[in-house]
Amino acid sequence: MASAVISSSPFVCKSSTKVKGLGFSSFPKPSQISVHRCQKKSIVSVMAPQRSSPATSGSVKTGMTMTEKILAKAAEKSQVVPGDNIWVNVDVLMTHDVCGPGAFGIFKREFGDNAKVWDPEKIVVIPDHYIFTTDKRANRNVDIMREHCREQNIKYFYDITDLGDFRANPDYKGVCHVALAQEGHCRPGEVLLGTDSHTCTAGAFGQFATGIGNTDAGFVLGTGKILLKVPPTMRFILDGEMPSYLQAKDLILQIIGEISVAGATYKTMEFSGTTIESLSMEERMTLCNMVVEAGGKNGVIPPDATTFNYVENRTSVPFEPVYSDGNASFVADYRFDVSKLEPVVAKPHSPDNRALARECKDVKIDRVYIGSCTGGKTEDFMAAAKLLHAAGKQVKVPTFLVPATKKVWMDVYALPVPGAGGKTCAQIFEEAGCDTPTSPSCGACLGGPADTYARLNEPQVCVSTTNRNFPGRMGNKEGQIYLASPYTAAASALTGHVTDPREFLQ
Repeated sequence: MASAVISSSPFVCKSSTKVKGLGFSSFPKPSQISVHRCQKKSIVSVMAPQRSSPATSGSVKTGMTMTEKILAKAAEKSQVVPGDNIWVNVDVLMTHDVCGPGAFGIFKREFGDNAKVWDPEKIVVIPDHYIFTTDKRANRNVDIMREHCREQNIKYFYDITDLGDFRANPDYKGVCHVALAQEGHCRPGEVLLGTDSHTCTAGAFGQFATGIGNTDAGFVLGTGKILLKVPPTMRFILDGEMPSYLQAKDLILQIIGEISVAGATYKTMEFSGTTIESLSMEERMTLCNMVVEAGGKNGVIPPDATTFNYVENRTSVPFEPVYSDGNASFVADYRFDVSKLEPVVAKPHSPDNRALARECKDVKIDRVYIGSCTGGKTEDFMAAAKLLHAAGKQVKVPTFLVPATKKVWMDVYALPVPGAGGKTCAQIFEEAGCDTPTSPSCGACLGGPADTYARLNEPQVCVSTTNRNFPGRMGNKEGQIYLASPYTAAASALTGHVTDPREFLQ
């Protein structure tokens, strides 16, 4: 549905083959030019003007989007356009226990048994997928990664050896996409690649982040470079005050439901607007995390004070933020009036099978799962605990809690929930009858071995804060997964049906 203004509908879309930038809030104002310091290391960020000046020849230079600028810099080029095939210098390569052995195997096969990686300080290895299991093959994957990291002297290997108590492992972190941010590996203006499709999460920090396969990763391990095609950019402008009952998960499910799981195939999804500016870093991560569910190559959000504060508290590595030019070209513009949106879910068996949560009130559920890189961050658990505390009731179905990382687990037990009289998430969860928060990992988000905690081993109906609901995604092929926000998941746990969180938050 297209229109020239925001109507009573929550969204307005305007698309064309070449849409010019119109100076929305994602573009920097002159007053935004500033000096950013990372623990005594200063970075001067020079914001691009909204309109470029004519060159001496009389021609006008074509503006670039954020993604185009990042890739141009990484390719040592002054200008790139969508469709260009360019060799890009990589800033960070991440891999984990599922894909790491294969990536290192390809590296050795192609570069030789005695070859050394291009830079052992730019490779991050994070065991997180199949960790707390007795499956010997899964355990062997972590052993293989340990051998490679020792051989290559990889600086950032977040190892785990004691599976009985994750707290006994000083280096273990948990889910890679959340750990990358918490450990300071996400920085504006950089290129971050990972052997996982949800690597796009890091685009929340204003960088180019995307998932790659093992073959590409093997090549990057040896050279620090990758051949990429520059993607065109779609722009999503979200304005309006965020209702108290909505979360970023609702926003991204709304968008995916609008454009479909193929709507952004090999495109950048750039998010801007006053609503985006109001989001915390963790909520921005949720938004970018699921762009791949729309087929997106990457998601990206213009960095601002929220970004800089988060990054500068976690790293001393200099970074250089970039922003889309005022005359950059976008293949489509989508506008949303967030104040008019309602809580939504994605029904089985696709992330774009969108429905209002209140429309699914007759759907009886068997369990609730709160966790993953999408919905297992500190703020996600805080939200669920807030709703449960406000309701003051017991859950009616098993409710499984899987913190994404060790830090999130600690926050669940240590941080007081605002407005809950000093109670922590863990205390509220216990009072509500939820399962005890378990060891941090990817858990049952992608099924895993049969003994994976909270795996869907039977054809049950589950409301989940995860990112995918394809048949078999969380285990049983006949299981039905409703993707939802932490608010909606917690509300559903209290009723035993898919439930609009406004029943308990208003």
